[in-house]
Amino acid sequence: MLGMLETDKVFAGSIPENYDRHMVPLIFEAYAAETARRAASLSPVAILETAAGTGAVTRALAPRLSPGASYTVTDLNQPMLDYAASRQGPDSRIAWRQADASKLPFEDAAFDLVCCQFGAMFFPDRVAAYREGRRVLRPGGHFLFSVWDRIEENIFADDVTNALARIFPDDPPRFLARTPHGYHDKALIRSDLEAAGFSDVTIDTIAEQSRASSPRVPAVAYCQGTLLRNEIEAREPGRLASATDYAESVIADRHGHGEVAAKIQAHIIVASA
Repeated sequence: MLGMLETDKVFAGSIPENYDRHMVPLIFEAYAAETARRAASLSPVAILETAAGTGAVTRALAPRLSPGASYTVTDLNQPMLDYAASRQGPDSRIAWRQADASKLPFEDAAFDLVCCQFGAMFFPDRVAAYREGRRVLRPGGHFLFSVWDRIEENIFADDVTNALARIFPDDPPRFLARTPHGYHDKALIRSDLEAAGFSDVTIDTIAEQSRASSPRVPAVAYCQGTLLRNEIEAREPGRLASATDYAESVIADRHGHGEVAAKIQAHIIVASA
């Protein structure tokens, strides 16, 4: 399996807005609701969220927390965090802080829940990041996170990847398969967590439906709202629009020209400190 490229970690320019407008409703909101439900069921008082992105989990979880809770929301990428904060109403319980999940700027045993939705795939050293998560958890605290299952179980992502492979047969853009969908082996996830000192690991595989008003939405979401955009433009400057159009036509041929829906699937993991 190909390793993650350095550029796979860089979100910049218009990506936060495109990501939030297109990707979040398409694939993240359903899992954010499930993550928030699971997080709230643990009745946490001090919560840390890492790799928060544009705040899909934050918006779902904050209303479920107690009035006395403290919720620290972090991301490595300041533009994503700024965008997340702009989407969240005033809430004195929430602190926004730029932070690297692998080098957390927090004291030991500061939180009783660490949560991270679809961020672990981007960690350069997952065991180190998990170890940091465990360090800042109180004894008996929980680490709750999610990763995407393999790309073949995530239909629109697979459709777009296969479409682009036909446009660029000599050097197919594989960002989606390589990184967002590149960390799906449950045995590996479990062993990484155990190497970081976690115990009592539970992994649930959950299928949802990705829904959109037209085939255009997933085509734009994946081609222009993720780092796939950089791969397309690196191969042929000026090709982004036509590549997006082709991905749209492939989705339309397979799923129809009106509202479309297809399977998405992810693992939700809970580990105890």
